[in-house]
Amino acid sequence: MSEKEQPRIVIIGGGTGLSVLLRGLKKYPVDITAIVTVADDGGSSGRLREDLDIPAPGDVRNVLAALSDVEPLVEEMFQHRFTNSKDLDGHSLGNLILAAMTSITGNFTYAIQEMSKVLNVRGKVLPATSHSVILNALMEDGTVVVGESSIPKVGKRINKVFLTPEDSAPLPETIHAIEQADLIVIGPGSLYTSILPNLVVPEIKEAVREAKAKKVYVCNIMTQAGETSDYTASDHVKALYEHVETPFIDTIIVNKTNIPANVQQRYDEEKAKPVVFDINRLERMDLDVIAGDIIKLDQGVIRHNTVEVAKILYSIIE
Repeated sequence: MSEKEQPRIVIIGGGTGLSVLLRGLKKYPVDITAIVTVADDGGSSGRLREDLDIPAPGDVRNVLAALSDVEPLVEEMFQHRFTNSKDLDGHSLGNLILAAMTSITGNFTYAIQEMSKVLNVRGKVLPATSHSVILNALMEDGTVVVGESSIPKVGKRINKVFLTPEDSAPLPETIHAIEQADLIVIGPGSLYTSILPNLVVPEIKEAVREAKAKKVYVCNIMTQAGETSDYTASDHVKALYEHVETPFIDTIIVNKTNIPANVQQRYDEEKAKPVVFDINRLERMDLDVIAGDIIKLDQGVIRHNTVEVAKILYSIIE
């Protein structure tokens, strides 16, 4: 099958969840475009944003690494995080390289394209916007929290999130990819701080709404304190609908496997619980529900099983 004939999949998100999913999906004969949030303002990304006035590189770096086809040592070097250094402490080499390339060319998107060549990336990686943006949250009590890393810390329920500047524009390639997609995948990842920062970019929101592609949401396995405490699967979908301003998802993928008690205990410390998959309510929302054995444990941390989720997504597009 030639590349032109390959099904076109657009995946929208950020954080660890997106990277995990892409590692499995890149093994299939599909044309992948990853649209990645650049609203992160914590850690290395936040420092580089503040110092250089560039979009946050961290989520982009993780996606580039996930889609790369290079020797493991090269990927490890790209992901290497410095420690015990006064100036470099906490910075990852990949973030610094992306920052340097952006500084040289004056163009963050061009920096991503050049790094994609170096890392032999399978697919396209596009930032949700090529400008430095700030994520804000309007809480249910009417207060506004500024900054992606601050939102989960305040311990209040979120009403909605929005970017400043509010008219942040995506790249033309991003809109074209959404329009041409055969399948659009939302998530997995932090609902308010990894997924929605992409969907509140006005042109992306509109393009996703209007796209003819089948749209699939890969639901989170665990709730997140400060973001989705006590959220059911349908609550996640409802938040997506409220931000995109219309029901737009065709299919939801949920986990059907019980979380081991000892693992749940660990998550109790983080005030995180397994997401309740309220299938009856999801079906009443006219969603096609796919329940699968889609989790795996990674050093005691629950992750989506990249092999199983990729298999399900490919079966949908086939």
